[in-house]
Amino acid sequence: MFSPSSMPQSVSTLFSAYASFAASMMLVRSIANEVVPHELRSYLSTAIYHLFTPLSPHITLVIDERCGISRNQVYDAAEIFLKSKISPSTERLKIAKTPRQKTFSVAIEKGEVVTDVFEKIKLKWVYVCTEPQNNSHSGEKRRFELSFNKKYKEKVMDCYLPHVLKRAKEIKDEEKVVKLYNRDCPFDDEDGNGHGGMWGSINLEHPSTFDTLALDPELKKMIVDDLKRFLARKEFYKKVGKAWKRGYLLYGPPGTGKSSLIAAMANYLKFDIYDLELTSIYSNSDLRSVLLSTSNRSILVIEDIDCSVEMQERQQGGDQYGGSNSRLTLSGLLNFIDGLWSSCGDERIIVFTTNHKDRIDPALLRPGRMDVHINMSYCTPQAFTTLASNYLDIRGKNHRLYGEIEGLIESTNVTPAEVAEELMTSADADVALEGLVNFLKRKHSEANEVKSEENGKDEDGEAKKLKTDDDDEKKIVNKFSGRNRILRTVRGSRRGARRRNYGPRMIPPYM
Repeated sequence: MFSPSSMPQSVSTLFSAYASFAASMMLVRSIANEVVPHELRSYLSTAIYHLFTPLSPHITLVIDERCGISRNQVYDAAEIFLKSKISPSTERLKIAKTPRQKTFSVAIEKGEVVTDVFEKIKLKWVYVCTEPQNNSHSGEKRRFELSFNKKYKEKVMDCYLPHVLKRAKEIKDEEKVVKLYNRDCPFDDEDGNGHGGMWGSINLEHPSTFDTLALDPELKKMIVDDLKRFLARKEFYKKVGKAWKRGYLLYGPPGTGKSSLIAAMANYLKFDIYDLELTSIYSNSDLRSVLLSTSNRSILVIEDIDCSVEMQERQQGGDQYGGSNSRLTLSGLLNFIDGLWSSCGDERIIVFTTNHKDRIDPALLRPGRMDVHINMSYCTPQAFTTLASNYLDIRGKNHRLYGEIEGLIESTNVTPAEVAEELMTSADADVALEGLVNFLKRKHSEANEVKSEENGKDEDGEAKKLKTDDDDEKKIVNKFSGRNRILRTVRGSRRGARRRNYGPRMIPPYM
């Protein structure tokens, strides 16, 4: 029976036993550290850990932001899809709104958890951001982690992830806002998708459409039909072994609507625009990185290509752009447009603009690089009809000055921009059109004066040339006449000398 008197003795015995055991364990540990190798100790430790740790029934899929140097399509889709799955239990959200946005944009904050249920499968999404290590300049690494029960792995891979991609595309199409991207633009991407920080963007609010575009109806129809055919031929491009892209060259004088046509194409297709300046590209690898950072279903615009860099023809030995310090070469640009790297993406349109088509290297002009050449010419009567409808609400040719304006436009080189500027001077159609008539007459008169001056200069040049030719002929005649006189004088002097030496009747001896 337990006795209180024996309690101190029991406690002291217990402490003695514990001290002996601890000392023994420390001795064993010291011997083990000295005798047993580190690798073997690690293996035994891991084996014991797995032996006493129950297996987890869950699996986690890691979805990084990038796949090598390209963006991860699953990551982009998840970013859009999860916006529709935010629940009231979510604790932290990112809210943003720019002055041009009509509604707030909502996104999950890093570390937040979003749950989803798909065909009775519970799934958990976690947004993870990792800061760069050791002062690295690589930037923040972002990823999504998707966790679920292991037994549903095949169903998630075969059904759920395709569902995420499909639903994200639907949401994107519903909320599509055409963006204008530029490398020098301040980072103001409203949806949080900065393409790795290489591009900044704003909403494209250019109102140009094919209905308001001042182009000949036949040319307008040709462009629209070509765009429709391009969109509908994904399988055709795959069958013939060509990259699914299309190249356009817009050429013509300034003010003929090249930029407006690009905006109309973007609004019609709902494609984002990437405005690229070749002067900001320093090497062929930089150009490839720019191409890979653009998204599918987009328009890449290179304006004034003849002025962006020093265009040199390869026949003249110039294969390098932008001076001796640049490593951007003509072959790099050609490979960018129509080489292996051009196939890195689908449904892409490349638009080049120039005021001087003849200055572009012929290698860039061939089909496959610039497939469609569109001449943006001066204003025509058909284009004026569209402008009059847009600015003054005049339908058809229902105005007394219309015939006179048509005749002046046909005989005068005037751009649609100049005509539009005159139509904006007044909301009164009579006042605006009378001002346009005066402007066209003045421009026509100035053109005739310039032409007369050029003809006068040509006539003066011809007259000067004729006069110069006559003077040259006279000089030649005088020259030969002078030579004849000199010859006659010399011959006369010789005959006189002979007569003095031999007398008037003596014949000189035979030589």
